[in-house]
Amino acid sequence: MIIHYNNNLKSLASKLRNESTQSEIKLWKYLKGKQLDVRFIRQKPIGPYIIDFYCKELKLAIELDGLSHHFEETMQKDAEKESFLKNIGIHILRFEDKDVMGDIDNVLAEIMDFIESSDSHKQQ
Repeated sequence: MIIHYNNNLKSLASKLRNESTQSEIKLWKYLKGKQLDVRFIRQKPIGPYIIDFYCKELKLAIELDGLSHHFEETMQKDAEKESFLKNIGIHILRFEDKDVMGDIDNVLAEIMDFIESSDSHKQQ
């Protein structure tokens, strides 16, 4: 399945990769280079949105939430983004920045649970 995106987001995605948060940098150390047996991409444009981390093979989006995600306006935008992704068949795992920074083992365990339970990964 081809997932289209807004071409105007390519430069913003590149900027976001260059200005990653501490939690994004930390999680990326574990996701890059197929360390979890699947390939992840950082700051992937999908439709009108940019996903923090995306695995095409599993149709998995990983989103990291900082303090700004607790504001009503941002929560509404997150809900719209999740609805869009779910409607095109993408699964979402969402983690708080504080969990990535303070409890990376549980974050990675949850990601691995998803990977291991995925039918598409088992067929590889």
